[in-house]
Amino acid sequence: MSRNLAPLSLAASLLAGTALADVPNVAADIAPVHSLVARVMAGVGEPSLIVASGASPHEYNLRPSEAKALQSADLVFWVGPDLTPWLEDAIDTLASDAAVVELIEADGATELPTREGALFEAHQHSDEHEGDDHGDHAGHDDDHDDHDDHADHDDGHEEHDDHADHDDHDDHAGHDHGGHDPHAWLSLDNGAAWLNAIAAALSAADPDNAGAYYANAAAGRAELSDLRTEINAILEPVRGGNFIVFHDAYQYFEAAFDFPASGAISVSDATDPSPSRIAEIQARVAEQNVSCIMSEPQFNPGIVASVMDGSDARSGVMDPLGSSLTPGADLYPQLLRDLATSLADCL
Repeated sequence: MSRNLAPLSLAASLLAGTALADVPNVAADIAPVHSLVARVMAGVGEPSLIVASGASPHEYNLRPSEAKALQSADLVFWVGPDLTPWLEDAIDTLASDAAVVELIEADGATELPTREGALFEAHQHSDEHEGDDHGDHAGHDDDHDDHDDHADHDDGHEEHDDHADHDDHDDHAGHDHGGHDPHAWLSLDNGAAWLNAIAAALSAADPDNAGAYYANAAAGRAELSDLRTEINAILEPVRGGNFIVFHDAYQYFEAAFDFPASGAISVSDATDPSPSRIAEIQARVAEQNVSCIMSEPQFNPGIVASVMDGSDARSGVMDPLGSSLTPGADLYPQLLRDLATSLADCL
């Protein structure tokens, strides 16, 4: 009898191996996207992360292991070329046979226009379009998961030189961009829409596990709905406070929770701001009695100190990529929670 069981056990092992092998190899560009993909793949497989946590996505050199993960990918998820322009060629070269999903183009995704200049006007997102089908109407994120905004392309070629004589175009010289902000993952509505798009793409590539992908996406959307309530509660006691961000990466978060920043020290995380831009921000800090100036962990704290000089403002730290968090399914909600907590603590 044991002789008959051995082939059966071997056959079962082979079948199990085949089932595992059928799960597609999946790669995701940045940690927040990787987190959403990991949430949808929970219990089925694990995606690979292309851009290491803490690195700027705008300019990046792939490590050998990351290039290998991209080369072996059957399915690639990324925000789009405006956030990671270098990745477009890498995908074409290393993952030419992979299915590629540009999440900024997903049904239901909202895009916001790039903000030019150092200073932001309060309530500039007040003309939100609930249920609007086109994000190129300057689509605005709000507190409803059934938003159906969609746009053509977002922006983000942010590695630019400052021009002190006209700050309205700080950090934008020499680059052609579509006029949209690329930091779209900081919208909970976009996160929910992207969960749907991820589940659909995975199900097309792996129909046997479609039920699990869609169930995981539904559970993820429910978690984001609860997170929205939690974040609103965190922010409510300090609502109306004035704050400055280090670089202009947070307007999706600001629009989602009706909590606008007063300005950004730099429009880009790749170059230092011009002296005239710093002077403009210093004037805003004084005139609006700004109480909080948010830095970012990987950038020069001396710049923030110069902006704060002579004011009573406090400083805090915001990180749009969650570079201190462990990559995985929990990173995305924790990232959004941390942004709210950091802001509330500073204000």
